[in-house]
Amino acid sequence: MPSNQFKKDKLDIHNLPSISILIPTLNSENVLEDCLKSITKQNYPKDKIEIIIADGGSTDRTLDIAKKYGARIYENPLRTGEAGKAVALRYARNEIIAFIDSDNILPQSDWLKKMVEPFKDEEIVGSEPLYYSYDKNNGYITRYCALLGMNDPICLFLDNYDRYSYLTGKWTELEIDQEDKGAFLLIKLDGGNIPTIGANGFLVRRNLLGSFEANDYLFDIDLVYELVVNGYKKLAKVKIGIIHIFSGSISTFIRKQRRRIRDYNYYKRLKLRKYPWGSVNRLKLIEFIIYTILILPLLLQSVIGYLKKKDIAWFFHIPACWITLVVYTYESLLSSIAPPKPDGNSRLKGQK
Repeated sequence: MPSNQFKKDKLDIHNLPSISILIPTLNSENVLEDCLKSITKQNYPKDKIEIIIADGGSTDRTLDIAKKYGARIYENPLRTGEAGKAVALRYARNEIIAFIDSDNILPQSDWLKKMVEPFKDEEIVGSEPLYYSYDKNNGYITRYCALLGMNDPICLFLDNYDRYSYLTGKWTELEIDQEDKGAFLLIKLDGGNIPTIGANGFLVRRNLLGSFEANDYLFDIDLVYELVVNGYKKLAKVKIGIIHIFSGSISTFIRKQRRRIRDYNYYKRLKLRKYPWGSVNRLKLIEFIIYTILILPLLLQSVIGYLKKKDIAWFFHIPACWITLVVYTYESLLSSIAPPKPDGNSRLKGQK
């Protein structure tokens, strides 16, 4: 990516910046209304917010809901979430881009104000919530992911995640240069040590993304990786949460894990991915396999988590790891025999 595409944006500290909220959708009626309602309840100037929906061909009430909340709607012919983000970006006009998924809910009315606060520092290029908001009334898989601080348990073993985990007491186990600024953590990243930042409430300066407009896909963690390797290394982890609604059924968890590994294998083969997943610690991967097969280490992790935050959702950790191991192994073996196909459509379906 040419470095001249990146120009630092000066933010007037006396005025709130304008925000373009990008939301990819596909049959998202079950979650989209709560998402959009939480956006419209923000105590932020309405004339400084635009909501852009990139829809992959919904056949339910998704588009009606989007129109009800005044969103601008564009067609996403490639249907996947990554393609939808790329489509929406082309139409974004405002100073700050907010990547909000249809299954995200902004938990408090000053969420946007808190999230843009770090941009007063001209060197900070992006901000992300520190944790997933926990609500005991949510489904057990949503609670489990919020408590663990990630949607994929393998990330726990790889030490690479980007939200606060009640189990470890950290938001990542990578060695990150960070400084507590009160309302947020100022983090300084380098090209070889980048957490999986970029989704579920990530905000970034619009004028840093010009070179992404020509792409058919926009991979969130790849975006942050490319910013960092091009010299834009300062981001903020804001001390605020975001609700991420995860479907309450095991079958949906299986489908989402299958989609993750299929999409990874497919786009890796096409050489479209930039984030260096290939450099993960193999010993950590082996540890995940051993822990999962033995079960008892997973049970111990579940008990430790339960003692820190009492919720029986912790014990979904055992089936979550087993599902991940079986699905990832099967799909990886399958991709070595036959070229993988993308399974991204299911990612957009907002089924609780």
